[in-house]
Amino acid sequence: MRIPSRPRVRRAAGFSLIELVLVVAIILIISAIAIPRFLSSKMRANETGAVSALRSFTAAQVAYQTTYQQGVAPDLQSLGPPPPGDDPSAARANLIDSLLASGVRSGYVFIYTPVDINGDGTPDSYTLNANPVSPGQTAQKFFYVDQSNLIRFSMDGPAGPTSSPIPSG
Repeated sequence: MRIPSRPRVRRAAGFSLIELVLVVAIILIISAIAIPRFLSSKMRANETGAVSALRSFTAAQVAYQTTYQQGVAPDLQSLGPPPPGDDPSAARANLIDSLLASGVRSGYVFIYTPVDINGDGTPDSYTLNANPVSPGQTAQKFFYVDQSNLIRFSMDGPAGPTSSPIPSG
């Protein structure tokens, strides 16, 4: 008499639930390490871009005053590019890019304030603040520059003339 053999159970091809859970756990651990580093790198890049924009702005102000002999620019748009087909003028000097002239660039909002010190109706001084669009997410530092061309920063809120200067270099 022959004993019937048990049917062979074929194992299904693929991954077991444990293997899938382990792979997902490893991916989550790696992303938990990588995402904060990426975000802090992005914030540092935005801060560097803001400082670069402030340097471009201060150079543009000097060029504007030298070229048009009428004090500082009345607004950011006056330093920006002219409409297509127009030549640069005091109204649109083409000294900064259109993004900076719009007041928003690299995760920052740029707030320009021309100041008429001597009361003749022509601005002869200015302040420019660069504030993060979303503090703690797009950037940490707030920046400030005026006609002294010394860029200052603050970590607590909008920077001003008494804030710490950024290290040169």
